[in-house]
Amino acid sequence: MLAKSMLLGLAAGFALVTSAIAADPVKIVYIGKNTGNPYFDSITGGFEDACKALGCEFEFVAPATAEATSQIPFIEAQIQRGVNVIGIAPNSPDALNQVLDDARAKGILVLTVNGDLVGNESHRDATILPVDFTKTGPNQVELMGSMIDYKGEIAILSATTEAPDQNTWIAAMNDTLKNDAKYKDMKLVATVYGDDQPEKSTTEMEALLSNYPDLVGVIAPTTVGVAAAAQVVQSRGIADKVHVTGLGLPSEMRDFVKDGTVKAFQLWSPYNEGWLAAHFALGVLDGSIKNEVGNTFEVPNLGTITINDKNAMNTQAELTTFDASNIDDFNF
Repeated sequence: MLAKSMLLGLAAGFALVTSAIAADPVKIVYIGKNTGNPYFDSITGGFEDACKALGCEFEFVAPATAEATSQIPFIEAQIQRGVNVIGIAPNSPDALNQVLDDARAKGILVLTVNGDLVGNESHRDATILPVDFTKTGPNQVELMGSMIDYKGEIAILSATTEAPDQNTWIAAMNDTLKNDAKYKDMKLVATVYGDDQPEKSTTEMEALLSNYPDLVGVIAPTTVGVAAAAQVVQSRGIADKVHVTGLGLPSEMRDFVKDGTVKAFQLWSPYNEGWLAAHFALGVLDGSIKNEVGNTFEVPNLGTITINDKNAMNTQAELTTFDASNIDDFNF
């Protein structure tokens, strides 16, 4: 009788999934951009802790390299495995459309977590993002500007050429530099890509310093890139000449901040993305959360979450800036 009453209260698209929930724990998988990226360890921690509290099963998988199509076989494997929820940080805005459609056709709830299918949002059910990503690019430009007195040559060291989140931020950086008079004396001379690999990011940073001897700043909107850039500046002892900022993990950037290599950088809590994603997924599957724009729901430790336009949710309102005054307050 309990199973029957539950089925009556749910949307038809999740009927088969809900039947499975009644018998077995919900199976959630999170597919990261690539392996060996500490950023995803924090997101995974949020998923794991939520599943311990809520009684679901969780697994993290990822390809070795962050290429546009490298996640497809991982998605196909999870469809075959019969998971209930696929969370994914997409490596491409459009290369995954067909396989994600295949997953949804099987009744799998598809969430993008920490990056979205920009321009192709109809191929997922919802997205969990840390902040409003339209603010990330302008905030990064302002942080760099404050370090270099708003003048001089700067460069961007990003992840991969296909990464939809990084490309959104870079487009906003270009727009801000071009259209805001406050930054008229800052010149973007190059945008390069380290493919979220420490070695390639290091090589690209060294090439920037060689090709642009007047460079005064590098923005790396990727945790792998900003750590690699800081390492190069620290090794060369040029922190007084070349400023590095970007999006980094406090655990990886702490030493660079304490020795003055990096004055400040930004991020958010990746952990909270996994925590929110698991609570949202379970709520949608058991019918307690309706995945409709404008709806709100409560998540422990995060408060009231609103489902915004394009079924997007944020874990916090603004980016967090880390510097010497607060770096020891964060342990992820």
